[in-house]
Amino acid sequence: MKSTFVLMRVWAMLTGIALAVWYFAELAFGAGQTDTLPMLVAAIGGFELFHFLQDLWLNRGRTNG
Repeated sequence: MKSTFVLMRVWAMLTGIALAVWYFAELAFGAGQTDTLPMLVAAIGGFELFHFLQDLWLNRGRTNG
């Protein structure tokens, strides 16, 4: 069983991908754009980028075990 934190990151990733697809579909079909959707995509992307870099930072000293 995965930890709750890992599952939260998976759901954030899936939500971010879905929102990004929705945003680019709006651009492709010429629908009216809102300011909310790009901000949501950026916020979720920032969340994932922060946690990815945090994992790199915390695991940098654990190369031998």
